[in-house]
Amino acid sequence: MPHVLEPATSGRAKCRGCARPIAQGTLRFGERIPNAFAEGETTLWFHLPCAAWKRPEPLLAALETAPPELPGRETLAAAARATLAHRRLARIDGAERAPSSQAKCRHCKQPIEKGGWRIRLVYYEEGRFSPGGTLHLACRDAYLEGHDVRERVLHFSAPEVRAELARDLDAPV
Repeated sequence: MPHVLEPATSGRAKCRGCARPIAQGTLRFGERIPNAFAEGETTLWFHLPCAAWKRPEPLLAALETAPPELPGRETLAAAARATLAHRRLARIDGAERAPSSQAKCRHCKQPIEKGGWRIRLVYYEEGRFSPGGTLHLACRDAYLEGHDVRERVLHFSAPEVRAELARDLDAPV
């Protein structure tokens, strides 16, 4: 069965990309994958921007068969193509303050100090996003090849830290 783009029939589904609820009536993307626990398929639901940033290939496949009047179609396709062109962009999973100084940066291999910002990275494997390490905020340009990731990092971060994080993302490195 092909992937789907449809309005959410209820407000119960959570986005697999950001883990926030998908409001009833909101246009959402459903990625169809084989069911690991039974016969048939299962559907993973995403907000459209989350799908463009985390699951670009299936979203582009769904956009090919979507009606041309789909709102924001070109913006979604451009975001998905940019993610496909630079694979590390799909790994971004927001930012947080480091709870200890045990984690090391995937780029520079140095410890991330307790209380310092770190960008979480994830890998998509078998229908799940698995933790893949962290980055110093200052290492983001080198690891992510100079791409502007501000919007993605803020989108996947907790709402209560976004204002402070936005200020620190804008600060010179």
